Amino acid sequence: MHNDAGINGDAQRIEQMTWILFLKVYDAKKRSWKFHDDNYKFVIPQKYRWQTWAVDKKDGKAITGDALLNFVNNELFPALKNLAVTSNDPMSKMIVRAAFEDNNNYMKDGILLRQVINIIDE
Repeated sequence: MHNDAGINGDAQRIEQMTWILFLKVYDAKKRSWKFHDDNYKFVIPQKYRWQTWAVDKKDGKAITGDALLNFVNNELFPALKNLAVTSNDPMSKMIVRAAFEDNNNYMKDGILLRQVINIIDE
């Protein structure tokens, strides 16, 4: 992250790591919730789940570069910030929306972002 032009301090690095770690941990928890509750309903749409877009299967198909930045900035963040929540929805859905309402992606280099995501995924 130190080499990315969009990050200019520890506060931005922490915020950047926070949203990435949140999605990684949330993905692990949702698998646990699904294992223990056959009626569990996923609150993050499939396209935005960690396993769908972040995991690099080392097959050359992982999204990276400008395509990754475009996805994160123009699809992932808007979708999670605007996740439709009603009073009947589970708290886990409300938490996802709240976690992204005031968060931003500061990284400007999609290749460096891919590297950070890969390190966190390991």
